[in-house]
Amino acid sequence: MSTPKVLIIDDETAILDTLRILLKGEGFEIFTAASGQQGLAALEEVRPDFVLTDIRMPGVSGIEILEAAKEMDPTLPVILMTAQASLQSAIQAVNQGAYHYIQKPFANDELLVLCRRAAESRALKKENQALKKEIRRRDATEATRPAGKSRAFLEVVKLAETVAPTDSTVLITGESGTGKEVIARYLHSLSDRGSGPFVSINCGALPENLLESELFGHIKGAFTGAVRDKQGLFVAARAGTFFLDEVGEMTPAIQVKLLRVLQEREVVPVGATEPIPVDVRIVAATNRDLEEEIRRGTFRSDLFYRLNVITMHLPPLRDRADDIPILADYLLARFAATRGKEPPRLSAEASAALQAHDWPGNVRELENALERAAVLSEDEISVAALPARLTSAKVQPLVTDRLPPNPTLEIIERAYILWVLQAEAGNKTRAAEVLGIDPSTLYRKLVRYGIQE
Repeated sequence: MSTPKVLIIDDETAILDTLRILLKGEGFEIFTAASGQQGLAALEEVRPDFVLTDIRMPGVSGIEILEAAKEMDPTLPVILMTAQASLQSAIQAVNQGAYHYIQKPFANDELLVLCRRAAESRALKKENQALKKEIRRRDATEATRPAGKSRAFLEVVKLAETVAPTDSTVLITGESGTGKEVIARYLHSLSDRGSGPFVSINCGALPENLLESELFGHIKGAFTGAVRDKQGLFVAARAGTFFLDEVGEMTPAIQVKLLRVLQEREVVPVGATEPIPVDVRIVAATNRDLEEEIRRGTFRSDLFYRLNVITMHLPPLRDRADDIPILADYLLARFAATRGKEPPRLSAEASAALQAHDWPGNVRELENALERAAVLSEDEISVAALPARLTSAKVQPLVTDRLPPNPTLEIIERAYILWVLQAEAGNKTRAAEVLGIDPSTLYRKLVRYGIQE
């Protein structure tokens, strides 16, 4: 067991010196404060295993110390030292949550017994909390572990389980539709913040001014239409996890403000001057090559290094064909549960067709295809129930236009969008689903590439 830390608070220097010598000789790590005000500051700084405080002090009293300690940690033992005149207050404080009280003048042996009991009580409670946390972690691991057995995917899952208990910022990369938010939620469920909120936002789905307001909040009158104060999502995610999807879509101005949050752990709402502290773990995701975006000057290198503390790369579904039957069973069972029916089974031909497909839209495309098939089927899903694009002959090459040597990412992305639009008969909503992006993001890309009139 580690050395118990005790914070002693008393405005009488002689008592502080006596208690320091007495308790240090018994193996306690001693911290002292010569006033109630100093004691309040020391609570947060020291994080003691128990507190020994006088009840009557000028300014901040022992009762206020008790209230602050309980607000910081409800399990923190607080022992009150009291003279006869304040005995009744001490008894009332015990009823309000104080661990015990001891009357001045006290016998050294009596005080030592009380301090040892407080330290043992604290140690037992901490051990109990750790055991409960481990049980919740194991239960969460079994209940929410993402489906898949391929080696590449299991490596990602194992890394998520390793870093989940920390507060380190995580950057999840991978193509659209590979399940980046699933991994982010898994991280959250296994973390110490698992009982807090999981808040997410698609950074590419909102225009800059609206995204800024959603992320950081605003005050009344900050801009036209700001009729009341609005809490930003960084504040709303307090004590939880904030998932920033498509972080590569952020404008330079928003990137600057996000960098401040990561560096200072505070936000300044739009129109405000006073910062608000934030207590949140940030998990970001992108389907872009951010290092390439840095070279192109569209993404800040200092923000990238702040986000890129722990990196996880999700492999595309075409590289984890072994996971397709497992994912199919999981998705079909989930669809059936929402309809109150037994899940249909895949015919051998349908299963083979799923595993033969390239899945440009990854898991999201698989999910859409199986939902369609489940609606059209009863007991068994045949090949006929699958979307035609899964069973029709593949168009080779991916695009019919001849590509220049060493094409840029923009040229490849434009060609891919055109190919998906053609495969979906020009249906932009459906194409956005296959591409794994928001329809508004697709619209902006169409305008950017001169495809949209």
